[in-house]
Amino acid sequence: MPPNPQLNANGELQHLLSIEGLPREILIRILDTAESFVGVTEREVKKVPLLRGKSVFNLFFESSTRTRTTFEIAAKRLSADVINLNIAASSQSKGESLLDTVANLSAMQADMFVVRHASSGAPFLIARHVKPHEHVINAGDGRHAHPTQGLLDLYTIRHYKKDFRELTVAVVGDVLHSRVARSLIHGLTTLGVPEVRAIGPQTLMPAGVEALGVRVYHDVREGLRDADVVVMLRLQNERMSGALLPSAQEFFMTYGLTAERLALAKPAAIVMHPGPMNRGVEIDSSVADGPHSVILPQVTFGIAVRMAVMSMVAGH
Repeated sequence: MPPNPQLNANGELQHLLSIEGLPREILIRILDTAESFVGVTEREVKKVPLLRGKSVFNLFFESSTRTRTTFEIAAKRLSADVINLNIAASSQSKGESLLDTVANLSAMQADMFVVRHASSGAPFLIARHVKPHEHVINAGDGRHAHPTQGLLDLYTIRHYKKDFRELTVAVVGDVLHSRVARSLIHGLTTLGVPEVRAIGPQTLMPAGVEALGVRVYHDVREGLRDADVVVMLRLQNERMSGALLPSAQEFFMTYGLTAERLALAKPAAIVMHPGPMNRGVEIDSSVADGPHSVILPQVTFGIAVRMAVMSMVAGH
């Protein structure tokens, strides 16, 4: 078996490219480290000196306000210098290759690259070409992976439900286009969740998704029954037209999370959403703002999780 490109020779985290392939111990260590950082976000001075003097470059070839902002906050709380690059408006549009861009930034003494790219595998390509002291964190690549979002979802589930080994987790909606779903499903199965359900129409379910260890449901009521955790996925509006779905309204009527459908889950079930939400499409406002929702705590935990990942990759 080839060595894991994410780990160094000592088995420590060198890059975070995907949850898939990471050992359970590393996932647990990330979650435990994040727990120690949650307290930092509640202090008056929200800084620790772990990355002082390090330069973190946010390379977002695809826009995302929320992910970029939380990475920026996380890096600054670790006392790093953060440089945000709006690549769409810069050298890429002049035809410079991805690796040329990275090589130029490396010459500016970069220590860490946080990369979001529309092409699956772009962060892996960069990780193969950076210097030994440089680290790459995948902030979302194509339809492939979004590991820090998967990790913050895992953190949220552990925070509210404690033991992964007794849970039923339902992932609902556009599984086909969701890199969040892929990352989360890999994490849940690695951490020993006995039942992971993927719920959605046939047209939004990847072929062979069962091979990831999930049970597929096309009937939302059946899929939600007795679930401990309900994760609603964003319907990728940009892909709503065409043959995959008749309309957003019809999706909501068939798969949207309403209070009545949520009542089929366990009484203490939590509702999650990676954001941004389409209210009235994937989720009813009464549920998004209701007592079962942990959607805003997810965002808060996301900062601590990204601090944990950055401190771990740079810590050796």
